[in-house]
Amino acid sequence: MSFLRRRSAATPAGPDFDVLAMDPGDWPGVLGAGLLPAPDGSCQGVVLRYDLFGGRGPAMVIGNLPEGSPAREVAEDDVPFEVHQLLAALEHDEEVTVTGSEDIPVMHDGNLLIVHRITCSESRISCVQFDRSDGVLVTIASWDRPITDELYQLLKPLPAEMFQQ
Repeated sequence: MSFLRRRSAATPAGPDFDVLAMDPGDWPGVLGAGLLPAPDGSCQGVVLRYDLFGGRGPAMVIGNLPEGSPAREVAEDDVPFEVHQLLAALEHDEEVTVTGSEDIPVMHDGNLLIVHRITCSESRISCVQFDRSDGVLVTIASWDRPITDELYQLLKPLPAEMFQQ
């Protein structure tokens, strides 16, 4: 999808992992999905963009990046890939950096997650990350709305087949 702004000759057929996200049937607004291709045609991640503002721009980006995905590699003070995608989709071109972080415990489906909350220089951005048991890094970047514990209860595994081309 164009919002990812990544170019590659190979188009991945789809991920070999389920995607943790909000089911589009349970969530209002418009959902867009993009696959990150590797040169060999494998899927290096799935990024979902939720437009909750009635066509006025995205409110949230959720990334699912497996181990080895180049999108996981960011400099120490740089924001995650998903924050860059959210800012690009909003056409917000000011530089944003990480100003702090903390680890917090959160319950999800009866399991304890250790969530890494990232504070950004742009105060309208909320960002959290956590690792799944299968090694996939989930990042949620939200614009102008905080990420609360209730959001984690809306997350569920969506089957990889939903993202097959």
